[in-house]
Amino acid sequence: MFSSLRFRLPAFFLAGVVIAGLISIAVAGRLFQQHIRSQNLSQLKREARGLTELYAQQAIRSSDEGRSAPDFAAAELEKATGARLFYVGVPIFPGQASGLRELPQSSVDWDALQDGRVITFDFTPSGEHKSFLAVGQPLQLSGAGGDKKSPTFGALIVAKPKTDLTHGWLSLVELLFVAIGIGLVVSTVLAWYLSRRIANPVLALAKAADEVAEGRYDVDVPKAGGDEVGHLAERFKQMASRLAEAEEQERNFLMSVSHELRTPLTAIRGHADALREGVVEDPDLRAASLDVIGAEADRLERLVGDVLDLAKLDAHRFTVLKEEVDMGRLVDQVYVAFGEEARRRGIDYGCDAHTGPVIVTDGDRVFQIVSNLVSNAFRWTPDGGRVSLALAQDNGTISVSVADTGPGIRPAEQERIFRPFWSRDGGGTGLGLAIARELAVALGGRIELDSEPGEGSRFDLLLPATPPS
Repeated sequence: MFSSLRFRLPAFFLAGVVIAGLISIAVAGRLFQQHIRSQNLSQLKREARGLTELYAQQAIRSSDEGRSAPDFAAAELEKATGARLFYVGVPIFPGQASGLRELPQSSVDWDALQDGRVITFDFTPSGEHKSFLAVGQPLQLSGAGGDKKSPTFGALIVAKPKTDLTHGWLSLVELLFVAIGIGLVVSTVLAWYLSRRIANPVLALAKAADEVAEGRYDVDVPKAGGDEVGHLAERFKQMASRLAEAEEQERNFLMSVSHELRTPLTAIRGHADALREGVVEDPDLRAASLDVIGAEADRLERLVGDVLDLAKLDAHRFTVLKEEVDMGRLVDQVYVAFGEEARRRGIDYGCDAHTGPVIVTDGDRVFQIVSNLVSNAFRWTPDGGRVSLALAQDNGTISVSVADTGPGIRPAEQERIFRPFWSRDGGGTGLGLAIARELAVALGGRIELDSEPGEGSRFDLLLPATPPS
């Protein structure tokens, strides 16, 4: 279960949501703490500034009236502001008389206060366990006429417990956790939906792959959307179809090769037995039997050679020789090789290759390609039809054309006929055109086909006039 894609997709999705939520809480909490601290410091500074002015006025009034301490009413002010009030400095006004708690000078930056600067700091009062955020405001009494300040003799400290600051932060964290909880519920629903949309087609494809691995290619691949999974399903369906076609071609090839091998072997064995048993005594008949044996042996050799050539081409172990080849003479040799068959079947057989260029290529392989094309043309041309062979040169390209008046090839089959082991009528090995095309590519050229059903076909072998570098 835990290794299933259907479980892991929502699990990773939810884990990402939780991690993102925790990071957001940490960042938001930190920023909120800084904001609350800044707000409280601003408030404490305002309160300290106002209380310091009030304390200074009370101190001057007390001095003028001859009282020992100002009537500051610190307890009432603490109750009104919610802050703690402390005094640090020269003990001109005893804390008991003013109601202010006293702090030692060592607990603050006394030098900064003497310079008239407002200070902010954290401290823990003696006898308590709570930490306070505090603002220290210098105390200065106005000189004569109030036109200048006297030296700092003390400072008023306004402080608030830091636990009051964290209360708002904790409330924010609670709200954030509630939001994450709601987000997790929504994310769970979305993750479950997405996992089904993604995992179900993938699981169906995995099941179909298992069936294909067992040799059943007629699998039902579920349709998906236009996304990557849908593209994968479509490609898988095409792959299964190609595998089924390849297996059928393999069976056809084995049957065709078995038939092609059995026919010459049967003829060879029959004539060999007749010769061995002395059935054929006439010298002419014996010579004819030997000719049949030789021809059938050549036929077997060609069949085995085709299979070996295809294997070499597939394994990229094919070696191309480079030699000067007279294309006119080569095409003429091919033409002569099929002259007897044309005469026997009454086929109008023509060749237009009186003069031709000399190119650097593999002559034997070019001869094999053209021979395969002509052989294919004779195979599909009915008796009394027409087969033509032509050689031309144009813009650095040598073309050898083989045209016939056969049944033509449908557009859907024009690519298939170049596949190994595929034959339109189920006869033959289906290797001739496949080998011809692969050899043409190996020589730096290509084979083009122009055909219409009922109008015959024309195959063009195109080779470069100069060998490729």
